[in-house]
Amino acid sequence: MDANEFKSVFMPYQPKLYRTAYAILRNAQDAEDIVQEVYMRLWNRRESMDTAICKEAYCVSMVKNMCMDFIRGSHSFSEDEIDDEHLCLTDEDAGMKLDRKEEVNRLKSMISRLPDVQKKVMWLRDVNECSFEEIGAATGLAPVNIRATLSKARKKIREQFNKLYDRV
Repeated sequence: MDANEFKSVFMPYQPKLYRTAYAILRNAQDAEDIVQEVYMRLWNRRESMDTAICKEAYCVSMVKNMCMDFIRGSHSFSEDEIDDEHLCLTDEDAGMKLDRKEEVNRLKSMISRLPDVQKKVMWLRDVNECSFEEIGAATGLAPVNIRATLSKARKKIREQFNKLYDRV
């Protein structure tokens, strides 16, 4: 397979691959990096790709797997990575924005104090909107354990919010 044939076969998938990576990672730069890495791997495997039945499905699977590897391995789940736009609604009233910003900061702080597994599961499910299968692939937990871990994490956050607002 030469370069022109490679481009004509695989480049039309680029928007879908990017959307898939972004949906999982919720970070434009990381999504672009993953897609670029997928294209590098596809290029290196271009001779064996002639036998792939559904090239688009193969490419999307590669993106998903690389995103899960990225989440599992090199991606840390620090409180600074929680994007404010994922956690609060925008409101035109300046006072409401300030209140929301303070609430988001409190939530970030509460999430950062969760045990690592609970923090990771909550991040993946509630912020990145990953499926239980994707969370299982990233953490090695069974779906029933993911549900229990997520329930415990949400309960801890709810309790902390209740204590905070009972004092106020």
